Amino acid sequence: MSTSAYRHLFTRLRLGPLTLRNRVVFSAHLTGYAVDGLPTAQHAAYYAARAKGGAGLIVSEEHATHPGDWPYEKVIAGYRPEVVPGYRRITDAVHQHGVPILAQVNHNGGQGSSMYSRRPLWAPSAVPDPLFREVPKEVDQREIRTLVDGYARVAEHCVRGGFDGIELQCSHSSLVRSFLAPATNQRTDHYGGSLENRARFLLEVVEAVRGAIGPDRALGVRLAGEDLFDGGVCLDEAVEVAALVEADGRVDYINTSIGMATETLHMIEASMAVPRGYALFVPNAIRQRVGLPVVGVGRFSDPHQADQALDEGHCDLIGVVRSQIADPDFAAKALAGEEGNIRTCLACNQECIGRMGLGRWLGCVVNPRAGRESVLLPAPTVPGRRVFVVGGGPAGLKAAATAAQRGHDVTLFERATVLGGQVRTAAVVPGRREFLDLVVDLESECVRRGVAVRSGTDATAGALVQGRPDVVVLATGARPRRPRWAGVSDRVVDVRDVLEGRARPAGTVLVVDELGFHQGTSVAEFVADAGCAVTICTPGMVVGQDLGITLDLEGWNRRAHAKGITQVTDVVPTGCEIVGGRLAVTLLHHPTGESRQLTVDWVVSSAHQQPEDELWKELADSGIEVHRVGDALAPRRAHSAVIEGERVALAL
Repeated sequence: MSTSAYRHLFTRLRLGPLTLRNRVVFSAHLTGYAVDGLPTAQHAAYYAARAKGGAGLIVSEEHATHPGDWPYEKVIAGYRPEVVPGYRRITDAVHQHGVPILAQVNHNGGQGSSMYSRRPLWAPSAVPDPLFREVPKEVDQREIRTLVDGYARVAEHCVRGGFDGIELQCSHSSLVRSFLAPATNQRTDHYGGSLENRARFLLEVVEAVRGAIGPDRALGVRLAGEDLFDGGVCLDEAVEVAALVEADGRVDYINTSIGMATETLHMIEASMAVPRGYALFVPNAIRQRVGLPVVGVGRFSDPHQADQALDEGHCDLIGVVRSQIADPDFAAKALAGEEGNIRTCLACNQECIGRMGLGRWLGCVVNPRAGRESVLLPAPTVPGRRVFVVGGGPAGLKAAATAAQRGHDVTLFERATVLGGQVRTAAVVPGRREFLDLVVDLESECVRRGVAVRSGTDATAGALVQGRPDVVVLATGARPRRPRWAGVSDRVVDVRDVLEGRARPAGTVLVVDELGFHQGTSVAEFVADAGCAVTICTPGMVVGQDLGITLDLEGWNRRAHAKGITQVTDVVPTGCEIVGGRLAVTLLHHPTGESRQLTVDWVVSSAHQQPEDELWKELADSGIEVHRVGDALAPRRAHSAVIEGERVALAL
């Protein structure tokens, strides 16, 4: 079927033995939900929520094929027979909603670690990965046979577990990708050299897996389309590999990817600084060569964008991952004509990629329920309470929306004329504007839930007490804290002073990055774009070091170089004096203990803030139930604000 708004997205598609109800794919991605190598109830509830929310096809995260492949702690050990009951729990939960689910099967090869397995890595050649820096063992013919048999064994377990088919991971971080790429395949036998030889391992795996699953289940291959570095898989060869796969006759569809999971990881799960649909050239080129259905990926944030990609012929299906993490009902809302109610993925990467990179399970800034679908929500303690929320940033908006959804009578007070708090400030910077969607969506949800919003209203303690609420939730945020080293000059200002227009630096500017995140780097770009000569310094070893967690660091460094921004690391400001009308900043190089002075016209500080907690103190003895959330409790990042807003609202 199709809707008037979408010509292609909600049409059916035949995928081998499967018929999909629409073209929306919840593609494979790591979750970190496994325990002791086994799938869990957390997996089942997570995938079932996206099936219930309207996805046409779900592909689970990767399942390891060999005991020597243990690249991260929480991998699913698909080679162990004990996985089958957990598989069945996942597939039963998804099938309840009439949606097929495939299992992605993979061996990471040299793109892994021996830390967990205590075994040498296996790879086509003894070429170390640039991130893990371990020299793998070059596999011999007998070991290649063992590897192929491992893929088949996992496929058999998946069949017993009720999966509707298999997707072979041949991209990102994969032994198959390593065989395909010239830089990592330096063999001189019939598995190396020509493209046909380098593709031999893939085709042997395809044959073995098809034999294991039979003709009644779907088989797909996710190919590396463009690794984006010399010696990696390039688009021309990816197209030829796709043609070889199609000619083999055993595969039902081809999925695509861009980037390699270590050297060019930032292009796999691109942040908001990268344009939407940036990877569509890959499926487009493959689709022009093969007749198999092709899946396109690359930051699809709304259903109209996905439908347009289908309409323009780039692909046959759309892989939508982060947007369905943010809103499990992405497809169902689009089909129902409720696109405006879809919770927008910010591509901020803080709680999905960022948490996974720190060894935690996957979550989401805008959706605190992501990864917690298996945890039942408590009933309201007392239904229909009168709740006042003070502060219209992400913490206050989330508290208000959730409390209203739970049946409480909610009024939100915001002293500014517009809602959004510091999120609105952060979104001023080009490349960060999508961050504003966080509060835009929450404001819209508040309106839908019937929250009475009183903007431009300074809620005093007296006025709140006089209003006789049952509960007050304080989300009053935080204010800049002037650093001790700053001296007395009014040309030493905070990031917020600049982005909110109270200060306009000119000439030479020093940005002091004490937070290691977007605040310092964003304002450095902002003033550089305004024509300033910018130096940014940090006490850390890397400017904006936490940008590496969200895959923003590579982009920042490229842009900083292009804009002439100088980066200085390992220094701590210890003083600032006015000398000859300019600012002389003393910087201590802490590794050596030596100090030097840098003379500039302005200094912009990216430093820790202090809570706006005066109202909390005034209401402490009022007899009213009062809660603090977000920066009013302790200044942190947006995900903490959203989580706390929901947590407090759920406890009312």
